[in-house]
Amino acid sequence: MINKVHSFTDDILGNLDAVAIATLIKNKYVSVKEVLEATINRAEKVNPHINAIMTKDFKRALDKAEKNNNGFFAGIPIFFKDLTNIEGLPTYHGSEAFANVKPSKKSDPIAKQIFSMGFINLGMSTMPEFGFTCSTEYPDLTNTKNPWNLEYSVGGSSGGAGALVAAGVVPLAHSADGGGSTRIPAACCGLVGLKASRGRIKLSDIFARQIIEICIDGIVSRSVRDTAHFYAEAEKYYHNKKLPSIGLVNRPLEKKLNIGFTHIAGQNIVADKASIEALDETTKLLEQLGHTVKLVQMPVSDEMVDYFKYLWAMNAFIVKKFGKVLFKDFNPKKLTKLSNGLAKYYWANMRKTPTFIKALKHSGETYKQFLEENKIDVLLTPTLAHLTPELGYIGTHLDFETIFSRMAKWACFTPFANATGSPSLTLPLQHYKEKNLPIGMMFGAGFGQERLLLELALQLEEAKPWKKINE
Repeated sequence: MINKVHSFTDDILGNLDAVAIATLIKNKYVSVKEVLEATINRAEKVNPHINAIMTKDFKRALDKAEKNNNGFFAGIPIFFKDLTNIEGLPTYHGSEAFANVKPSKKSDPIAKQIFSMGFINLGMSTMPEFGFTCSTEYPDLTNTKNPWNLEYSVGGSSGGAGALVAAGVVPLAHSADGGGSTRIPAACCGLVGLKASRGRIKLSDIFARQIIEICIDGIVSRSVRDTAHFYAEAEKYYHNKKLPSIGLVNRPLEKKLNIGFTHIAGQNIVADKASIEALDETTKLLEQLGHTVKLVQMPVSDEMVDYFKYLWAMNAFIVKKFGKVLFKDFNPKKLTKLSNGLAKYYWANMRKTPTFIKALKHSGETYKQFLEENKIDVLLTPTLAHLTPELGYIGTHLDFETIFSRMAKWACFTPFANATGSPSLTLPLQHYKEKNLPIGMMFGAGFGQERLLLELALQLEEAKPWKKINE
């Protein structure tokens, strides 16, 4: 018997998404306080089973229910990933190195953008140390668990966000993606996860000094509608004039696309049987909808894969070497074996820094040429190379070589969009019945083409509504 858990019940939230709940609040069918109380009840019910909340802020949230809440999402509860500074809350970055950290004195730019839409924060969701791994697990094994099957990983690094949304606690949650950290948990948890184009949205302060802007904030949600409305409202607060406007995407795609697909990532990593079968089912669906699909080869060289690994490791090196300067109340002696191993890995390859920085910065042009030469609008791959693994398979208690190798093989498709800066969207189009695990399909488009991806997503959601955890 599959061991799953969720908090969906016959309360005022029901199965509603954020747009529907916001409409109820606006029309005064329910109050903000009622929504928050129902959400808190759900959180208290399910979190002991999934361990997805790092810090609770329930009392302050309820206090805000009595105030005037403005914005399209006025009164909608949300959790922030535990790397974004929120005034009055500590930020642990998922690490014991911040065990004695003090509450933040101000909120990060992305938090201010999200609050401008009317969201009310309920606390911080779990993540692995600095997001350096793609499974939300810890050395002491107090891992965040997948609501669909509690024996399996929730993904990462926005694992707590994915678990809370999948389990029905909140309709959407803040996430951040530096190599797949929005899309991986979305794929594991049966959610919609969009990594937007570089520069599309405000950032958490920790991302402000990136040498290459590979990390970008975002959300995970249960409906395309919620994601589309989120970005439409976010754009009202801040619009990068270098990018085309997304606007509100509220209608499915009406034109036919040329879609390239592959199940082989860089360094010849091949997806597993279940993922290939899921990809085949997705291409058939696309053809039924009138799109043209064709097999292509990922525009990623073996060297490019290594270059992203060096950049990934460089971030760990910077944390280890300069953490005391960059952060307050930071103890580098508490870093995990993975973080220390990544720092050591970068040190051994430090001389290659100018080469990999230059190559990664050029990858956006490479991708643009690939789309033009192959005459395709969208690139389709599995989000992950194999099914969601059991807890412990990518556990931070493992030696560095084992966990590093396993991560690189499992999350081999997602980093490409971070390097190029292009938008990438995972959808829960398929499901592995035997283990009750969602399988995500990932769609990438040219720089600034979020609207195209969201229109396609609405079309696919309408044609094949995804499985619900409480079915």
